[in-house]
Amino acid sequence: MHSTYSKYFLFIFIFISCKKETVTFDPVPSIEFTSINPSSANQYSDPVTISIKYKDGDGDLGENTTTAENCFITDNRIGIIYKYRIRQLAPDNANIPIEGTLNIPLSGQIITDSTNSQSVSFTLYLTDRAGHKSNSITTSSITIHK
Repeated sequence: MHSTYSKYFLFIFIFISCKKETVTFDPVPSIEFTSINPSSANQYSDPVTISIKYKDGDGDLGENTTTAENCFITDNRIGIIYKYRIRQLAPDNANIPIEGTLNIPLSGQIITDSTNSQSVSFTLYLTDRAGHKSNSITTSSITIHK
């Protein structure tokens, strides 16, 4: 008798253990600042990379059309907005929750005043193919040197 109960318990345990957990996120993308590197860069020559985490409940973040603009980064010193394209992250019409990390490279930065070094931070947001705008995040500051 003890053996029969053990078999049923084992079956129930395996069934519960194998059950997939459903992951759901808001269809409006959300982003979180992870890092900006390097913390000190030479103007013109050193690339800067912003790393963010993203979540999108319906998987329509990113675009395969090369002319698309879906990543907007504002240089907080001078208010200029740089527009980039994030490649499509899930197949068309997949309607699945996605999450991950994006590394966004910025070309060499410049000093915008007459000093030898300047601090800069960036504010960014993403849009998905449905036109939803993510939250905005601001990076920590880095220093640009002549």
